[in-house]
Amino acid sequence: MADRRRMTGTHLTLLLGATVMVIPFVWQLLTSLKTLTSATRVPPTLAPDWRWSNYTAVFELLPFGDQFLNTALIAAARTAGQLLFCSMAAYAFARLRFPGRGLIFGLFLSVLMVPPPLFVIPQYEIMADLGWLNTLAAVIVPGLFSAFGVFLLRQFFLGLPKELDEAARLDGAGPLRIYWSVMLPLAKPGLLALGILTVLASWNDLFWPLIVNTDPEKMTLSAGLASLQGQFQTDYPVLMAGSLLASLPVIVLFTVMQRHFIQGIAFSGNKG
Repeated sequence: MADRRRMTGTHLTLLLGATVMVIPFVWQLLTSLKTLTSATRVPPTLAPDWRWSNYTAVFELLPFGDQFLNTALIAAARTAGQLLFCSMAAYAFARLRFPGRGLIFGLFLSVLMVPPPLFVIPQYEIMADLGWLNTLAAVIVPGLFSAFGVFLLRQFFLGLPKELDEAARLDGAGPLRIYWSVMLPLAKPGLLALGILTVLASWNDLFWPLIVNTDPEKMTLSAGLASLQGQFQTDYPVLMAGSLLASLPVIVLFTVMQRHFIQGIAFSGNKG
């Protein structure tokens, strides 16, 4: 009886938390189907006006297709880069022995304590000197590596048995061969977790793409949607319609991959 009450309380708590998290998406959907007058009415109303033209207005006000493609390419490139470079660094810190390994890894982690806005000016100057402003490369290259990705995958590699390395060395495999043929296939849950986190972060990134790209056809979706906010008036239903369209791909991705994501995060936390 006590276990049933505990389970009931747990499920009610989770249901309440899920409801709180879903409410903003429901409000976004309802607002996207209203007129501007209805959306800004005080007190607010829940009933939509079924104004589907707000969704077509998004494509009229923005080069939505180009910005969607830009966002997808940037997210794919960043994710591929982080999976490759972060996994290589993580394998080195977790499985290889070399002088100063702990100190270097500590310096990597110290980057996580630096506020990201402090990197904006030097990164912008580098992009300007390379002539990469208003290009996709200016958004992609700074996001090809992350200290958090190294930390996450290092924790995962630490959880794999050391006997795997020893057996591979006995077969004549070197460090690169062990990394590519033994460690990476076993690190699939961790790689999937990092991949999902990178896609989400890249898809939602606003600050940096808004700084380096001012050409609407080179902007990402987040930067393009930000341009819909006017100085004196904002068409909130159209903005909500565009935000909903931009959110759908990542919602679908996380829904499909959530089990692998949770598995990778849980396994990565088993080792210190």
